[in-house]
Amino acid sequence: MMISVVIPALNEEGIVGKTVKSVPVEKLKENGLDVEIVVVNNASTDNTAQEAGEAGARVVLGKKRGYGNAYLKGFSEAKGDIVVMGDADGTYPFETTYEFIQPILKGEADFVMGSRLKGEIQKGAMPVLHRYVGNPFLTWILNFLFKSGISDAHCGMRAIKKDTLNKLNLKRGGMEFASEMVIEAARKNVRIAEIPISYYPREGESKLSSFSDGWRHLRFMMLYRPSPFLLMPGIVVLFMGIIFFIGVILRHYRMHSLVLGSLLFIIGYQMLLAWIQFGAFGAVYGITETSGTINKIMNYHSLGRELLLGLIFLSAGVIVGLKVLFSWSAVGFGSLSQIQFVVVALIFSILGIQTIFSSMFLSLMLLNKGNKAD
Repeated sequence: MMISVVIPALNEEGIVGKTVKSVPVEKLKENGLDVEIVVVNNASTDNTAQEAGEAGARVVLGKKRGYGNAYLKGFSEAKGDIVVMGDADGTYPFETTYEFIQPILKGEADFVMGSRLKGEIQKGAMPVLHRYVGNPFLTWILNFLFKSGISDAHCGMRAIKKDTLNKLNLKRGGMEFASEMVIEAARKNVRIAEIPISYYPREGESKLSSFSDGWRHLRFMMLYRPSPFLLMPGIVVLFMGIIFFIGVILRHYRMHSLVLGSLLFIIGYQMLLAWIQFGAFGAVYGITETSGTINKIMNYHSLGRELLLGLIFLSAGVIVGLKVLFSWSAVGFGSLSQIQFVVVALIFSILGIQTIFSSMFLSLMLLNKGNKAD
């Protein structure tokens, strides 16, 4: 059995050599395992490649920058039966590789995740915001949506059987690749084990951007499963808007509540449209499977029908607006207390415009899938 240790490296001169040498090659060989260390030079501009090669790694060039792109290149080059992953910056304990892959060697798991939160995080290794807010929050969302049952979704030290890896539909080129790998494993019922690990302060400049990388992970989970983010909240917000709106019309609420109700109504409707768009985008570009409802919308999608619905909304807004205008002209453009009808006209007009442009956007995406939107 061969172990492939895949290490992406972007401008890690001064530490990548130490990281390569920390892999316990002799210990692995003593236990009957062949070893190769593959360093993916992710378009570095320093001596990363030379240093990694001199330390004993096989260096391959990753022409596309990005965390995910580097790993996808490394996976394609790896020859081992088990692939071990980890960063080049000295933060992960590669010296424990043999112990780390034990669940796979014993047949207890197909995918092993390290857990820094259950292990030891040395001083200065992880920012407080990452440790107590960002990482736990994103991990909780991932577990809630995909039932992965892990404690540290963004730990970069991992090990996976090559045949299992080949079953995962991994495509993301950026930091969201870390989430994609766990999501795909959970969706395909891969046996996952967690090993507590030590996490060390990195050497050199960090490549992470806390908020933008966090958003990329959250956005990817939203794209993978939009319903909890958009459908359910959208329905709630839309319903609240309707309640406020009807209450004002029936004069149970004060007039200024009409503004809040209208805003909630429009936001809720936009969230429902976004839910459809997210689902359609994920399906068209092969990111995820569509839900039954979105599938029906896509299968029966017609630009003509949706444009008609949008035009009906827009026409209703224009008609109500003209009624208000005529009433206003009848009193010589003086004082007129018809704010309810003004807001109704505004709402219908906005809904019409939203629907028209949403239908056009969906049609463009479906053309990419080979469907005709006519």
